[in-house]
Amino acid sequence: MRLRALLETDALGLRLLGGEDELDRTVRGVMTTDLKDPSRYLSGGELVLTGLAWRHDAEDSEPFVRILAGAGVAALAAGEAELGDIPDDLVVACARHRLPLFAVNESVAFATITEHVVRQVSGERAGDLAAVVERHRRMMTSGPAGGGPDVVLDLLGTDLDLRAWVLSPAGRAIAGSKLAGGALPASTRAELAAAHLAAARTGRRGPHRVTVGQATYSLFPVRSPGRATGAFRDVRETVLSDWLLAVEADAGDWPEERLDLLQGVTQLIAVERERRDAARTVRRRLAQEVLELVQTGAAPAEIAARLRVAAPVLLPGLGAAPHWQVVVARVEWDGGEVECGPVAQALLEEILVDPLSPGPEHSDRIAVAHTGDEAVALVPLPAVPAEEDGSEPGLHADALLAAVREPLSAGLNGDGRLTIGVSAAVHSAEGLRGALEEARHARRVAAARPGRVCAAGHQELASHVLLLPFVPDDVRRAFTARLLDPLREYDGRHRAELIPTLEAFLDCDGSWTRCAARLHLHVNTLRYRVGRIEQLTSRDLSRLEDKLDFFLALRMS
Repeated sequence: MRLRALLETDALGLRLLGGEDELDRTVRGVMTTDLKDPSRYLSGGELVLTGLAWRHDAEDSEPFVRILAGAGVAALAAGEAELGDIPDDLVVACARHRLPLFAVNESVAFATITEHVVRQVSGERAGDLAAVVERHRRMMTSGPAGGGPDVVLDLLGTDLDLRAWVLSPAGRAIAGSKLAGGALPASTRAELAAAHLAAARTGRRGPHRVTVGQATYSLFPVRSPGRATGAFRDVRETVLSDWLLAVEADAGDWPEERLDLLQGVTQLIAVERERRDAARTVRRRLAQEVLELVQTGAAPAEIAARLRVAAPVLLPGLGAAPHWQVVVARVEWDGGEVECGPVAQALLEEILVDPLSPGPEHSDRIAVAHTGDEAVALVPLPAVPAEEDGSEPGLHADALLAAVREPLSAGLNGDGRLTIGVSAAVHSAEGLRGALEEARHARRVAAARPGRVCAAGHQELASHVLLLPFVPDDVRRAFTARLLDPLREYDGRHRAELIPTLEAFLDCDGSWTRCAARLHLHVNTLRYRVGRIEQLTSRDLSRLEDKLDFFLALRMS
């Protein structure tokens, strides 16, 4: 489509401020940004929409416009909602670089323009696409009338009889159509997310087909205009943070029009993702401010003041100041220069939202900052007593790990790692610095473990588990081999199950009767096996020192 066609569309509310001679430029895409340097997200031919949040003074306009012109964008459209009239310095800079400039009336949402451009650029659609997109523009609005991704998914169900869901890379349900009959089981969501991430790492274009149980699903990547193909140097920069659209159907024999329809739907959902990310800006800024105060040794009173600002944003309506937890995450890739901080930040935001709260934004009750390759989450907890079973309220490392290990391991695909550390809950600003260090230390413990996705919590920092990961590999191998290899060799020859017997004996604290009952053995048989263990290793399992050595050897093996 041409720029001239946009100007002639009254519903878009565009007013030309400069570049009348360039209106025959072709628009190949659309991107919304308030970054001072969005060049890495541009591939050329875009209509760039901006709210001017990047502009602090008149000197900012020239470098911003120069970057856009150098990237080959088609035009710039600036919103009037933030500053009113478009600044003269921006008009002059656009004229100097021959970049067409539009003003966007404050009554028109960027989402409306984005939807229009996406629809036009995608070309002529079949009748079903027109039904989905044209009749339901309200999906793109940000007000109460808009329904977000659920509206389009409901239309896929009612108009095309397709069951569909939007999932996060960790397998969380973002949205689902009413026809889908409720949420997918957690195990199915995890398997679909894992299949999608594994396919995305290969570089294959979607849709990706996968069979789970008796059902076949087609998986479509959801990429926002700023994450379009070619905008990133490396697929690893986005693979762990992009949503996916899962459709219960085999798209392998679909006609081109139907595939085109689903691609259009993913673009609409991507706009909702962009809006959701924009809404997180305040929470991210709060987290960054608190993190900087903590790391620079600010007074507790100053940190407490920032927390009082954060509390009503993250937990609106909460009367008392909450408790806080800190979660630290790091994504690392083998080789190559991959910017991992933003990936870890986006990933933590997806992992830590309440999985029982549906929707893309209502479950956001966290603030995540990133510094370098590390992401730090500030998680508010209502001041509630301990659980009835005695466990502490809040996040637990083992639960986080169980929820994300399967899908994210597929996305890391042999050359990446995700490590997570979780602090204990703290009740005041004074404890926040300790919580940050605790979470970072727990993450280092997790990093010393094998596996692509590892997590550790504060509970593990008060036991022997803290020490084991830092024992040199050659020492670990020598220690475990000396104690356990004789038992493994004997088990291999005689199928005597000495290793399982040793594990059960130690787990039962050396109780003969409890261990025999657990293994369904006569106590004399158990005594025979333990005696054989002692004979093969020259150790005495009645001695505390030898029990401890065996325990550590089993944990390190």
